[in-house]
Amino acid sequence: MRFLDEIFGSKTVTPDRFPHAEKDIPPGPDGALQTAVLGGGCFWCTEAVYLQLDGVEKVVSGYAGGDASTADYQTVCTGMTKHAEVVEVTFDPRKITYGEILKVFFAIAHDPTQLNRQGNDVGPQYRSAIFYADLEQKAVAEAYIRQVSEAKVFDQPVVTTLEPLDEFFPGEAYHQNYAANNPFQPYIAYFAAPKVEKVKKAYAGRLKAE
Repeated sequence: MRFLDEIFGSKTVTPDRFPHAEKDIPPGPDGALQTAVLGGGCFWCTEAVYLQLDGVEKVVSGYAGGDASTADYQTVCTGMTKHAEVVEVTFDPRKITYGEILKVFFAIAHDPTQLNRQGNDVGPQYRSAIFYADLEQKAVAEAYIRQVSEAKVFDQPVVTTLEPLDEFFPGEAYHQNYAANNPFQPYIAYFAAPKVEKVKKAYAGRLKAE
């Protein structure tokens, strides 16, 4: 069983078991958009989840953690670049907050108990990571990881890393909106589609208008 856990991660956990973020970032007086950069395995799946939510203005798949010279898909796939596959989520904090973005990240977008992998996608480029833009984001992320850990939501430890965001590098054009553009691709049908259905069910009242 331990071997299977290492491949597939912790047992399935329903989103309603996850705590609401006690620490969060309020909207600014000007209502400016905010961004979150998150690594949760293959960016196709993570992007597909966040695109469903009201208040999310834009999601861009890309890379973070390494430098510009290695920020391309083929090089990142070697696992030797320090990059992680990430999504940059731009959102309206008056509709969805950074803390809520993190809750979706842990509850639906990926399994934060898998070290340097998500399922059959193996390597440090698939690591669970939150790239914080400032100390406020870092503090909120630290607090939420602590909440999830103390709530014992998972049967294995959370291994999500907190890393300073030096720069986000957008991915190649063909990676953008990949799940929506390729709904019958086997990887999308098997991995991304169930996550999309999960977020639609858990956040039925907070989805974008069709």
